[in-house]
Amino acid sequence: MEWALAIVALALLAVAAVSRRLSGTTVTPAMLFVTIGLLVGPQVLDGLDLSSKSSTVRTLAEATLALVLFADASRIDLRQLRREVGVPLRLLGVGLPLTIALGALAAAAIFDQMTLGEALILGVILAPTDAALGQAVVTEPSIPARIRQGLNIESGLNDGICVPLLFAALAAADVESHVSEGRSAATLLLEEIGYGVIGGVAAGLLIAAIVIHAGRRELITGMWRQVIPGAGAALAYGTATALDGSGFIAAFVAGIVFRALLGRDPEELNLLTEEVGNVLNGLTFLLFGAILLGPALGDVSWDLVLYALLSLTLVRIVPVAMAMWRSRARLPTLGFLGWFGPRGLASIVFAVIVIEESRLPQEQTIVLAIYLTVGLSVFAHGLTAAPLAKRYARWYSAHPRENVPPMESAPAEETRVRGISTRTG
Repeated sequence: MEWALAIVALALLAVAAVSRRLSGTTVTPAMLFVTIGLLVGPQVLDGLDLSSKSSTVRTLAEATLALVLFADASRIDLRQLRREVGVPLRLLGVGLPLTIALGALAAAAIFDQMTLGEALILGVILAPTDAALGQAVVTEPSIPARIRQGLNIESGLNDGICVPLLFAALAAADVESHVSEGRSAATLLLEEIGYGVIGGVAAGLLIAAIVIHAGRRELITGMWRQVIPGAGAALAYGTATALDGSGFIAAFVAGIVFRALLGRDPEELNLLTEEVGNVLNGLTFLLFGAILLGPALGDVSWDLVLYALLSLTLVRIVPVAMAMWRSRARLPTLGFLGWFGPRGLASIVFAVIVIEESRLPQEQTIVLAIYLTVGLSVFAHGLTAAPLAKRYARWYSAHPRENVPPMESAPAEETRVRGISTRTG
């Protein structure tokens, strides 16, 4: 434990030292952090011995997700989204519920002792996607913009959508769960969403007013301007959780409100928030490898491996294909959308919530399945993102078609993902 701070600092320095070389390669920062975590964890060097139930892990992961959700939401242009809502609407409105349902059915079939309620919890936890784990996919300018933005918007929204679903599922499946506090699943769902929206709107209004009015009077220095978005994300999260609402929904809503009132992409304002979020994201994956995935690998069984593989393939691909029914999307597009649904930060946060706040009989099986699925996703999607993005882009260029479906068109516009800009035209 005495060496923990030095190990964390060395890991950050190691990734920073090669960060430019990683761009465009099949090796991602998340892969390096998880690998370092596995090496310094209790299974190898035993440099980090934090408990998987440590409040530090949950606090770090939740803070990271709140910042990421705010930054993702503040990049969404609602006017553009209304024009190009097809792909994310299909993925979220049809694909997400089907993914949860199929994931739950697969869990119930594979794990004999798991109840349907517990299987549903596992399905919800592994439904959210993390676009950052396949960043090359959403920053490749040769890929149709609507495909890239559809995946990015899906990733930003499904985390917040799944939070109240998880809490409702926990409340229904586990009468001793700390998240319910005597509330019914329906009440919990409404309060999580309602108070989350209230906290998000309030925070978004406040920080937008500060930026617009105080900025107009030149009352804010350049350094403090960049503090405002991160503070707004924290305010939204803290307000919502104090009201027993979803802090993650609040952070996302705050970002949307902030962007809408500002009337432009707050790119320069978000720099500090995105940089801090990237650092915290790296630390989360470091701890994930050291104290969650590492110990879990000793308990891996064939049924856990089977479920993880199904979760990353059929459980994602089949619902996406069904969601895109009658869209006229071609098979390579369907396969591309289906494969790039990485599981990452949100699933880690949800797993820690299950550990700390529930008393499920099959809790160990649930968290092991989550850890193994996320671990496989970090490497599988990280290794394939750049080459498959380029391959899909080459196919798209080589197979033009008149009257292509709207989601395969490529209008001139800009797509940004965590500080990276790409332009298509």
